Amino acid sequence: MGKRILIVDDEASIVTLLKFNIEQAGFETDVAYDGGQAISKAESAVFDLIILDLMLPEMDGMEVCQHLRTNKIDTPILMLTAKDEEFDKVLGLELGADDYLTKPFSPKEVVARIKAILRRSEKIEEANTLSTQIGDLIIYPDRYEAEINGDALTFTRKEFELLYYLSSHKGIVLSRDQLLSAVWNYDFVGDTRIVDVHVSHLREKIEPDTKKPVYIKTVRGLGYKMEEPK
Repeated sequence: MGKRILIVDDEASIVTLLKFNIEQAGFETDVAYDGGQAISKAESAVFDLIILDLMLPEMDGMEVCQHLRTNKIDTPILMLTAKDEEFDKVLGLELGADDYLTKPFSPKEVVARIKAILRRSEKIEEANTLSTQIGDLIIYPDRYEAEINGDALTFTRKEFELLYYLSSHKGIVLSRDQLLSAVWNYDFVGDTRIVDVHVSHLREKIEPDTKKPVYIKTVRGLGYKMEEPK
């Protein structure tokens, strides 16, 4: 059975364009035209990825994304929007979207983004099942889970991918651009605040004191480094 993509957009012409090109690329598709329908389908069936328009009737894409993440549905989400404000991008990714694409877009770009997101997911799923321990933090890459001092932690998919990448490069200073390229798989030109927001979220979950982080250190002028607490 092929990978299944849920397309959520209230514009029939956009849905038709996406559906045709995504199916031509070898994926199966289903469609929802509003937020309520999107939630219903995402909760009742298994999808490998959701393409979610920001501007939907009744319930917008941000609300749909937040609802799904709150209810532990971690299906990767590619958000579509006609807007291009940095605030919207950061907020969407804060709420748990995996990627962002601004309209108008080319169908080839959408397919490329879908494949990139699915590749990232598969890399972590195929990772060594052995856990990684840094201080009191234990990371289980095959399960998208981690715990600290025996307490289970909850992450969005993107937060976990960032944590996993940082832990896989323990002791190495990584620039924001490197993290954007590795975790988001392409360049958000000028959008390095996305990295800062996700690092901030990780610190809230793993650091004993977010004002004095011991796991994820800021290297001023360069980026971030994960290390063993001293």
